[in-house]
Amino acid sequence: MPLFICFCLVLLASAGIALWPLWVRRRRERIASRPFPQSWRRLLRRHVPLVSRLPARQQLRLKGLMQVFLAEKPILGCRGLRVTDEIRVTIAALACLPLLGSARGLYPELRQVLIYPGAFVVDRPVTESGGVLSDQRRVLAGESWSQGQVLLAWDEVKRGASTPGDGHNVVIHEFAHQLDQAGGPANGAPALPTAEAYRRWSTVMQNEFDALRWRLARGEPGLIDPYAATDPAEFFAVISELFFERPIELAAGHPALYAELSSYYKLDPASWN
Repeated sequence: MPLFICFCLVLLASAGIALWPLWVRRRRERIASRPFPQSWRRLLRRHVPLVSRLPARQQLRLKGLMQVFLAEKPILGCRGLRVTDEIRVTIAALACLPLLGSARGLYPELRQVLIYPGAFVVDRPVTESGGVLSDQRRVLAGESWSQGQVLLAWDEVKRGASTPGDGHNVVIHEFAHQLDQAGGPANGAPALPTAEAYRRWSTVMQNEFDALRWRLARGEPGLIDPYAATDPAEFFAVISELFFERPIELAAGHPALYAELSSYYKLDPASWN
């Protein structure tokens, strides 16, 4: 192949790579600007009452994000579950809630959502005494994989969506893990803009994590679910559920924690109520 043709092909490929983000952004803008289906509005009102708490501007942004999410992220039924509009709209609304305040991308590493009728079983490798590696079988309602998949149990998704004040929401939990897993394994420290932001985050989260474990050791009740004491990644996911579902109580009982989450999500859900 002549050198000139090779040079032109390289230029075209480079131009395509450079223009790809612009094309994606404009495509998403077109999708988000489409009229939101009336049938989806009814599904939101009936099945995701948390959305009604949002200010009108945030509701409008959420609907645009939902349309893009559903255009790009396949939701696949497992174990014979047929994926309906109720399932798609419910999952999309709750998955997009953590994206409302910041243009951090639409879960760029997520390839698909797998939805089961109920709890599902996964095998996880664990290292036992003596360094022996074996599979541990666990029954779960949700799971976020860094390989680009989120697994959800529909009965738990439905229950969490219908009871927005109980502080438990498996979709918010697993998609908080997706944010945490962007760029690497979940460790309780999602992407932050500066080194100072990381230092502040680390200090507040470690203090709150230690305080939770101290309270649990003493048998003292508290707002934060004991599961948050499992590790820093689970701590971030659990407090994200509280941030969106019980923000006033979280802000009152854990003001520094609430402030960090508010800064990260660029939202103040305590003001929505």
